[in-house]
Amino acid sequence: MLTRNDDGYEDEVRGFQTAYRHRPAVVVPARDAEDVRLGVVHAVERDLPVAVQATGHGLSVPAEGGVLVSTRRLTDVRVDPVNRTARVGAGVRAGALVAAAAAHGLAPLNGSSPSVGVVGYTLGGGVGLLGRRFGFASDHVRCVEIVTADGVLCTLAPDDELFGAVLGSGGNFGVVTALEVDLVEVPAVFGGQLVFAEPLIGPVLEAWREWTESLPEEVTSSVTLVPAPAGRIASVRVASLVHDERLVAPLRAVGERLRDTVRTMPYLETPSIHSDPDEPHAYRATNHLLGELTPEALDAVAGLGAVVDIRHLGGAMSRPGQAMVGHRAARYAVRVISGPDDREVHSSVARALAPWSMGHNLAFVYGGADTAGEAQTRAGYEPDLYERLATLKARHDPRNVFRCNRNITPARTAAEVG
Repeated sequence: MLTRNDDGYEDEVRGFQTAYRHRPAVVVPARDAEDVRLGVVHAVERDLPVAVQATGHGLSVPAEGGVLVSTRRLTDVRVDPVNRTARVGAGVRAGALVAAAAAHGLAPLNGSSPSVGVVGYTLGGGVGLLGRRFGFASDHVRCVEIVTADGVLCTLAPDDELFGAVLGSGGNFGVVTALEVDLVEVPAVFGGQLVFAEPLIGPVLEAWREWTESLPEEVTSSVTLVPAPAGRIASVRVASLVHDERLVAPLRAVGERLRDTVRTMPYLETPSIHSDPDEPHAYRATNHLLGELTPEALDAVAGLGAVVDIRHLGGAMSRPGQAMVGHRAARYAVRVISGPDDREVHSSVARALAPWSMGHNLAFVYGGADTAGEAQTRAGYEPDLYERLATLKARHDPRNVFRCNRNITPARTAAEVG
């Protein structure tokens, strides 16, 4: 264990998010699941909160004091090509799993960035490159190895009470040390980017909105508005199991592209579809889930000076699954990403999208610990689903050991309320 004056402490707390950083009293640089267990026991015996970090991409509420369990060394990946599964340690990044699976003509249900941790991404639900076809990544987990609030290392299967709660709650129920996940037989996709200059932003947004209204589930896409030195650009990102140039014809018809990389590509090359930044940097982000994307909603975000990313959901993500993921009925996610101190842009988009918003996806809320609280977490779920999670939290983590996150408050008993 490392304290603040020890060599190596700063390296352990450093993550992809540079605007916020955990400042725990103790860091556990775990080498295996037993180290994780010992770290949790240390915290529980001293009534300290526990935070966990693998890559630091989704850091939301930094720990001040308490114990930070660093899982970045748990990088074991084992692919079973016969059963089409993979066992991944808590420190495995998406790129490593993609490469291991591709060697067998298989693919995981990963997201857009190869540097994001597989476990953290999955515990947040996991909106993947092919999410409309296969659903949330968390619906394709076979078993969960986890250290719970009583300091016990156990393996959860789908028929266990905590299984679905762990998948979708972002670390509220323990420190996950490994997952066994499904792989799919997808050696290649038809995808890439269509990039347009600022004068075409309006027509691109409307064309993409209309295009998504009739797409088959085999197509997952998004459109992103990005500030650039020569003016804002609009980038449409496509990942499709339909290999047909005619698919993107309505988008190409909008006008001249600054870049057009849509093609059939090996699954190994799919990180190029979104080209997410791979260098640590400072950011703050929020999002709003919409049941429909109206022209008025598009107008509300088209002029924002921040990065605006609109993702097409629905398809398999709208159907029931094993994970307790909130707001499956959402058809679009409007994400806004800015500098860490730009609070006003997030407030303004919240006001603008209020008529259509059904809540948000907590996995896409980055930074902004000043806005965290029970109300924000509740908005990530339907009321009855949140109450189920809060009841399970009271049963399995009544002291709220795992609270350095978008926290689910343990439900209060009738006696406590009285």
